[in-house]
Amino acid sequence: MPALPSLISMMSQLVASPSISCSQAHWDQSNKGVIQLLESWLSSQGFQCEVMPLPDQPNKFNLIATLGTGDGGLVLAGHTDTVPYDKGRWKSDPFKLEERDQKLYGLGSCDMKGFFAIVLDTVRHMQLSDVKQPLIILATADEESSMSGARALVDQNKIKARYALIGEPTSLTPIYAHKGIMMERIQVTGQAGHSSNPSLGNNALDAMHAVMSELMIFRQQLKANYRDASFVIDYPTMNFGCIHGGDNPNRICGRCELEFDLRALPGMSNQALMAEIAQILPRIEEKTGTIIQLSSLFADVPSFYTPIESDIIKACEALTNRQASTVAFATEGSFLNQLGMETLILGPGSIDQAHQPNEFMALDQIQPMQEVIRGLIERFCLQTNEQKNEEQRA
Repeated sequence: MPALPSLISMMSQLVASPSISCSQAHWDQSNKGVIQLLESWLSSQGFQCEVMPLPDQPNKFNLIATLGTGDGGLVLAGHTDTVPYDKGRWKSDPFKLEERDQKLYGLGSCDMKGFFAIVLDTVRHMQLSDVKQPLIILATADEESSMSGARALVDQNKIKARYALIGEPTSLTPIYAHKGIMMERIQVTGQAGHSSNPSLGNNALDAMHAVMSELMIFRQQLKANYRDASFVIDYPTMNFGCIHGGDNPNRICGRCELEFDLRALPGMSNQALMAEIAQILPRIEEKTGTIIQLSSLFADVPSFYTPIESDIIKACEALTNRQASTVAFATEGSFLNQLGMETLILGPGSIDQAHQPNEFMALDQIQPMQEVIRGLIERFCLQTNEQKNEEQRA
């Protein structure tokens, strides 16, 4: 069996393979190079690999690499794409892994190409010739934009396993829940005209002011009515992210657009929230004589929740000696839960480094993460159900 490159070499090659996903076409790239590297390395270790192009996106791919068979088992999951980078704000080449001050710098080193290198390096030092339950390495596309890779897995119902760990950067803290997210646009269409005579037009900015006022009231109602003390920000949030309207001070604004996000707590329905917002708009439309349209920038991501009594959460709490917690950012966790897996978010590196210039993975995160991975594989892939039951009884 061919030897794997070193952990640092694998991480270097993954970082050197650009795989930016972005809603803006000039940034968006294929993840094929990253998938090919992972498929080559995993095949050399005896995994059966399936490379799956995404529907309607032939240049984007998921990878499912499986070792062993059975109904249970463990998925170690991550995304292969990165966000864009800020040109001129990096102290080194974003696509060249560089070690400085006990840190490994590079785009995706933390979020989350480094995780794959850690997984592969851990696996190669384990005796896995007699796995009792399958070990599955999952690599997805487009998590940073549309999450279309995870959505395709749900649509195709491709993965069968009992447990899953997503290696997003959590500073090695187990995460059992996060908020959902919706990104929406409201467009107001009025009538342009000469600013010297308001009766010549219908100002879309004026109507948008009314829209935003109503949304602010709705936001306060959400904060008053929904709370979850397990979150640092313990209420649903709505952020007005950007607004565009008009073209000149001496013209009545004919069109205005607002883009916002809404992050719901577990147990809340994204669809119900959008229905409430949709009910607000017609009365403003009627009052202002404008046309108001509500649309989604991306398909929504449901909130994520796995009961803290789950075996994988208890196992990770024991392996890290840390209590499971929650985060505000979104992951692919809800999609893996939809596939029937008890899912946990836990990975090396800090989310504070993600999406930042000079992104890095601290070297002291690597060995503890390897111990977590090793412990989970031993428990969920190398033990029979009878052995696990005996261990629980003990």
